Amino acid sequence: MKPENTIEVKNITKSFKVYLDKGRTLKELALFSKRRRFENRRVLDDVSFEVQKGEAIALIGHNGCGKSTTLKLLTKIMYPDTGTIEMRGRVSSLIELGAGFHPDMSGRENIYINASIFGLTKKEIDARLDDIIDFSELWDFIDNPVRTYSSGMYMRLAFAVAINVNADILLIDEILAVGDANFQAKCYERMQELKASGVTIVLVTHDMNTVKTFCSKAVWINKGKVVTQGKSADVVDTYLSYMNEQRIALINEERRRHAEKEQKTEEPKAVIEKKEYKSLTMDPTAKHYGNQKAVIRKCELLNCEGKPVEAIASDEVFYLRFEYELNEPLDELVFGMGIFNADGLWICGTNTQLAGVTVDTRGRSSGTLIFESTPLWLLGGRFTLQCSIIEADSTPCDYYNEYMKFTVVGKWRESGIIHYETKWYEQ
Repeated sequence: MKPENTIEVKNITKSFKVYLDKGRTLKELALFSKRRRFENRRVLDDVSFEVQKGEAIALIGHNGCGKSTTLKLLTKIMYPDTGTIEMRGRVSSLIELGAGFHPDMSGRENIYINASIFGLTKKEIDARLDDIIDFSELWDFIDNPVRTYSSGMYMRLAFAVAINVNADILLIDEILAVGDANFQAKCYERMQELKASGVTIVLVTHDMNTVKTFCSKAVWINKGKVVTQGKSADVVDTYLSYMNEQRIALINEERRRHAEKEQKTEEPKAVIEKKEYKSLTMDPTAKHYGNQKAVIRKCELLNCEGKPVEAIASDEVFYLRFEYELNEPLDELVFGMGIFNADGLWICGTNTQLAGVTVDTRGRSSGTLIFESTPLWLLGGRFTLQCSIIEADSTPCDYYNEYMKFTVVGKWRESGIIHYETKWYEQ
């Protein structure tokens, strides 16, 4: 190993046998031998990374990508098929909190059992016992059987043991949400102390804010392979951008299938009426009013590539495409749009008249108008689109208060409605 490293993972692979139909009894094994069909599923494929002493590193990725398997290989709960893992120092893992706890024994007795699993001697446990009890805040319950503990008390005791082992390497798998808000804050403070004292920390989590603020480095694993690794902020931004694209594609695909399903199940007459007056992207419960001299045949939400969608990213340029038809000759029309959140709060709104744009419709029977917007910088959620056509004298022709609902996928963990760039610094 390099002298500055505490962990070196080199080209590890790991596969599991996934049985499609496996006999469980001796009779089944004897009579139905063909049931033992299985497939080899590769969970990790040529994964490599290094962790320096005192460094906090995060393993990120979607569920099932191989993060927890990597952590279990580091704890030597299992071993890789190929490749090597080298580690220097005592290891403490917070993967299965409370592993080894006996429900009929008291909390005090279970401290000795659990700490011994981490390699502590009785003398070392005696020296740390008061610190463990104090950290868990279970003074009044420590001599009660663990089976009488609530799930939160159980987790607090297990966390208190693991965090006081004085390990050189700490492996954590998505268990930082322990106890109430005050206890969670104390856990994070303790983690910061361990990091400052030179403990190497490997963290598996889906909380990208924790990754950015706590970890100096991140490794993004996707389908068992390392996509990228480096500074946590850069890796998280790349990962969130990818996940947002996946979510937007999934939402749009689901809504497309739902629209197709509705169209197929409707009676022919209803389909004709819907095609004549409404578009598939419109909320069927939407109400509209006006003199119908001009009507909105369809208003589509387009992404930055110009494709009709039902979801956009909060930092994405988007478009609205109005397809309209005139039932009577008109010289000029005003097109408007507005966006409301789920609580009915008006986020933004404008029209062609306010923008200084004249839509001359003389001699036309139909047309198409494009509205282009810079990113909304919304924090994410469901929103409602309002769209309208009015005459130049403000008489409504076709006015929809709720034309369609759409989703904004945000990547920021902030409070409120919008995202804006801020900085924090000490003076």
